[in-house]
Amino acid sequence: MIPPSLDVLVVDDEPNIRRTMTLHLEGRGHRVRAAASAGEAAAVVGERSFDVAFVDLRLGTESGLDLLPRLAAAAPGLKIVVITAYASVETAVEAMRRGAADYLAKPFTPAQIDLTLEKVTALARLERRVQALEGDLAQADPEADLDSASPAMRTALHLARQAAPGDARVLLRGESGTGKGVVARAIHLWSPRRDRPFVTVSCPALPAELLESELFGHVRGAFTGAGRDNPGRVAVAEGGTLLLDEIGDLPLPLQPKLLRFIQDREYERVGDPTPRRADVRILAATNQDLERAVAAGSFREDLLYRLNVLTLEIPPLRERPEDLLPLARRFLAFFGRGYGKPGLHLAPAAERAILAHSWPGNVRELRNALERATMLAAGLEIGPELLMVHATPNPGPRGIELGDPLPVAAIEEEHIRRVLARTESLKEAAEILGMDQATLWRRRKQYGI
Repeated sequence: MIPPSLDVLVVDDEPNIRRTMTLHLEGRGHRVRAAASAGEAAAVVGERSFDVAFVDLRLGTESGLDLLPRLAAAAPGLKIVVITAYASVETAVEAMRRGAADYLAKPFTPAQIDLTLEKVTALARLERRVQALEGDLAQADPEADLDSASPAMRTALHLARQAAPGDARVLLRGESGTGKGVVARAIHLWSPRRDRPFVTVSCPALPAELLESELFGHVRGAFTGAGRDNPGRVAVAEGGTLLLDEIGDLPLPLQPKLLRFIQDREYERVGDPTPRRADVRILAATNQDLERAVAAGSFREDLLYRLNVLTLEIPPLRERPEDLLPLARRFLAFFGRGYGKPGLHLAPAAERAILAHSWPGNVRELRNALERATMLAAGLEIGPELLMVHATPNPGPRGIELGDPLPVAAIEEEHIRRVLARTESLKEAAEILGMDQATLWRRRKQYGI
């Protein structure tokens, strides 16, 4: 993983200390700004953001202790390390009470500076991890059980497991509500990054200017209403995984900045031209036809190529009939515990209603129907009237299967479509299909693929 390059503020009234620490930290690849007084330090923090500040407790006639709460208020994410030649338990405790993260007694060595930086950056990562885990707990539900009897879903999950150990970008495609976010989280949990944060950014949720700030962060005063620094979701995901949900809705002006981050792992916060680096794995999800968006000019072709290292097609629920009742029972047990109604079960008529419905809203719709039925249930049996669903015609094909009463050409077309959807190149698809590329090209033209 990329070693963190930090923005460090050194506050000390001794020129030799400022010079020595600056040279050492810059030699380690960090960006350093030095200040000789409390007033200068407060002004600097107001101008740009820092990850760590080393603050001397005696700044001429001023007290570094009085500076600590000012710095903490101006930059809530800032980790402050107190440095002093007059170390004592009392001053250490008071410094911690006023917002310091660690304590370094003079004289100190370069190795002690490095160790202190490691400790405070580990603390920052832990805080971000706790924040991510709180989000995980809020979202924990039976959808995380990815057991499936559907061949198409099992294929997608097999590919997800194969992709998880590396850092390759994965593009998850599928209709709304199919569980793309759940599969993305599973990829993270199956990966070596499992102990680092999993962070989701919803691309349609905000306008372009606010989405850029949400993704890459901003500094105080970068725009109206920016009253404090925001590190951004990329920084929060450091060392972990970032899911760009509904990437097809990413505003066009923001796409070059995301492309640069994917290529170089570099970005800037809004209002701060200083380049930053982050070690983050990118996953993306969409319910849109991105190739059509590229043709329409609303999505960059080079960005699509960068995102589309591996594509996973998450099938809609109507193409997974074998999963309907197991999913429904898991949801019913989950909501039964949550609403204090254990022992709920589906009546045979309710099971038939579930199988007869096309579930255009996919897993999300099924989940909502079972939660609603749980809330309304007066007894232990859930009847079809509580589900509030009706048999609907399936809006899409269930998928051609061997043995269907169809001409061979129809089966060939479906097979070619599926192979093309799961391969990275025409050459790879032709090898799997056992035909040369020219023949495959003619078949695509024949079938309008």
